[in-house]
Amino acid sequence: MDDITDNKIIELEKKANDIRKSIIEMLLEAGSGHTAGPLGMADIFTALYFNILHHDPKNPNWIERDRVILSNGHICPVLYATLAHAGYFSTEELKTLRKFGSRLQGHPHREWLPMLETSSGPLGAGLSQAVGMALADRMDKGRSSSRFFFTLMGDGELDEGMNYEAMMLAGKERLHNIIAIVDRNNIQIDGFTEDIMPLESMYEKWQAFNWHVQEIDGHSFDQIIGAVAEAKTIFDRPSVIIAHTIPGKGVAEFERKYEWHGKPPNKAEAEMALTELRTLGGKIKNENQ
Repeated sequence: MDDITDNKIIELEKKANDIRKSIIEMLLEAGSGHTAGPLGMADIFTALYFNILHHDPKNPNWIERDRVILSNGHICPVLYATLAHAGYFSTEELKTLRKFGSRLQGHPHREWLPMLETSSGPLGAGLSQAVGMALADRMDKGRSSSRFFFTLMGDGELDEGMNYEAMMLAGKERLHNIIAIVDRNNIQIDGFTEDIMPLESMYEKWQAFNWHVQEIDGHSFDQIIGAVAEAKTIFDRPSVIIAHTIPGKGVAEFERKYEWHGKPPNKAEAEMALTELRTLGGKIKNENQ
């Protein structure tokens, strides 16, 4: 993980904006997919793949790599766009999202992309998978592992009961190399989370299962990178970062509207969104010259 400087933050802001543009372009081309979550998580994915993770795009199966387990697989446009911008494959391939025969399906399929750790689609499974991986890592005697298992989760999927079994087991086993990041954007496909199945107080729930808990602004690179750095210093329990994000971040018309959870923009909406993101990109560049 690189030291965070003002220049590095500017670089990350530009990269996140480019990733958001790619998300809009690929959703328009596909004609289906999820918009709000991918846009909202672009800063966290940018921080991970361009500052935090130990990974190698030229050697995606590197044994010492950190593992990224995407539990809420429907936000995969942000994962695919980030992987492409990080050099795992060409950004041109993003145009094949959700097409027949494409490696970039509407939910990630592990067998088709070597850099994926799991297939995901059924919500609530990612944390259990991460716990299994971390336990296997501990059992792998004869080697000293410094790998971390980053588990990306949606807040809506915390309605699923199996998450709490995984939380309980990870806490019991003190799996310090699990870092869960919850996208606390307050929406799910049917409406606002607190109307459908209230989740608060989320902080106290995780803490009760013996997790180290932090709450951050999920759009602040300082806070994202700082929170992961702190999580890595906790050796007696797993860590969770509750990242408060804005669904649809970067496009005012999409922001905080649960209706954008599961639908793509049409041509006019995409052109509007891309214009706004290009303007934002120019501001990032001009304000920091």
